[in-house]
Amino acid sequence: MAKDLFPDIQGVPTRLGTRMQRQEERGHRLPADAPLERPALRLDVPNAPKHGLTIALVMDTQVKEDVPTEHIPAYGQYIAQKQPDVIVCIGDWWDFPSLSFHNKPGSIEREGRRYNRDFDAGRRAMDAFLNPIAKVPGYKPLKVFTLGNHDILPSRQAAEDARLDGTLIDPTLFLRERGWTVYDFLQPVTIGGVAFSHYFPSGPMGRPVTTAPALLRKLHMSAVAGHQQGRDIAYSRRADGALMTGIISGAFYQHDERYLSPFSNGHWRGTWFLHEVRDGQFDEMALSVNYLLRRFG
Repeated sequence: MAKDLFPDIQGVPTRLGTRMQRQEERGHRLPADAPLERPALRLDVPNAPKHGLTIALVMDTQVKEDVPTEHIPAYGQYIAQKQPDVIVCIGDWWDFPSLSFHNKPGSIEREGRRYNRDFDAGRRAMDAFLNPIAKVPGYKPLKVFTLGNHDILPSRQAAEDARLDGTLIDPTLFLRERGWTVYDFLQPVTIGGVAFSHYFPSGPMGRPVTTAPALLRKLHMSAVAGHQQGRDIAYSRRADGALMTGIISGAFYQHDERYLSPFSNGHWRGTWFLHEVRDGQFDEMALSVNYLLRRFG
């Protein structure tokens, strides 16, 4: 087996307490509470092909202990072969069941859970994903990570329980160590005229937009979100005749979730490649977990 290209961060100097102190000094709040700087941040890609970008999406992986993750390095091999211009992770790479607000202390779901093991499961999966990509000579895609609600659980817990201050490894600093440009939870980022966010909030309560047609009606532009299991796609047109596409798809994992019924766990699992992304228009290609496992697993 090839040597791991991403060894552990020695000493792990990436503790949430330090980050919180820096934010307090600047008068900033934690990402879960922070208002967006502007409706969307536009990210320009240098030397973009004239026919448009190729963007590889990584939807919600929800990595945790004791769940199968062979599809993740399989997807890394696929990306290494296809060499897209941009990789966008839509968020919820980690699950962090040890910090879940839904699992009460003392419940069977919390039994034996430890944050460090939760974090390490996601770390190993990320390194397995990036290793085949890093081995391609001269290939350095832009890597964008939009934080999900599970990814910010450590910062939320540290903010609500001062005893945790400085004790939890900060996932965002780990991601930056691995070359990702990280954007705050619910901060949309537009690339090639397409908006990306873990989900898009709507209404005074900021609840997630839950259907692809509603996404287009509310945003008036092409957009991609995760957070919600399955896949929902909608198409429309702008006033200038350009096409718009909305995608909501949040299940790039193999395991079943305990909180879902057998029927609900039967949703589609996979991720997406967007081809010829330009001015909000693109051709989407679905990649199921089963396909990646057959091809590269």
